[in-house]
Amino acid sequence: MRALPAIDLLDGKVVRLRRGRYEDVTVYRHDAVATAREMVAAGARHLHVVDLEAARGGRPQLGVLDAITSAVGRDVALQVGGGLRGPDAVEARVAAGASRVVLGTAAIRDEAFVRDACARWPGRIVVAVDAREGRVAIDGWATTADVGPVELARRAAAWGAGAVLFTAIARDGMGDGPDVEATLDLARSVSIDVLASGGVGSLDHVRALAAAPPIAGVVVGRALYEGAFSIAELLLAAGDTPMGRAAP
Repeated sequence: MRALPAIDLLDGKVVRLRRGRYEDVTVYRHDAVATAREMVAAGARHLHVVDLEAARGGRPQLGVLDAITSAVGRDVALQVGGGLRGPDAVEARVAAGASRVVLGTAAIRDEAFVRDACARWPGRIVVAVDAREGRVAIDGWATTADVGPVELARRAAAWGAGAVLFTAIARDGMGDGPDVEATLDLARSVSIDVLASGGVGSLDHVRALAAAPPIAGVVVGRALYEGAFSIAELLLAAGDTPMGRAAP
């Protein structure tokens, strides 16, 4: 299972939100670029970067995103999301070196764009399926759409998306454990990769996800910043290969 340390950007800082609430934010680092470098130096081969400012409709933090991409190098698989709602935005991220681009709100509001993006960038589009009380949340989780998680994941697979990123919003940033059962149900419903996000607070949580073979990856943020475990321990628990070592 791939391990993706998360860098959530707000006002240029590395933060985490609780349950997606912008009014409940913790600032962990003031230098996102240095944070990305440290993660890669510790062995991370994948990074998950989210522009929270753009996700809620603000100005994209393109300078910070470009600096992170340049700092970590092309050997790192960089997954970037947040407020990417048109082909020009996706093109800019891909051109800057993003391995995968995450589209969330657009998958509900502009299906044609997401479907075309999947065709234009095969395997590089990840559709975010953010679930709250059985429905999908969009617009930086401020709005609930009349679509269920499994339905959206199946649409994404039909469009040709490379993966689905599933987040249980009620658990996000809480550290009480991911919703393994819901994630596994989703993974069994589609033929593409499903990445888990939200709630990881211990290595046992990571191991529980890794023990469910259809789950292809896990995004981890707060637990790393608060010292629950190290990146080296995360990689070991996930069964991922540290940077600098050959993949099995």
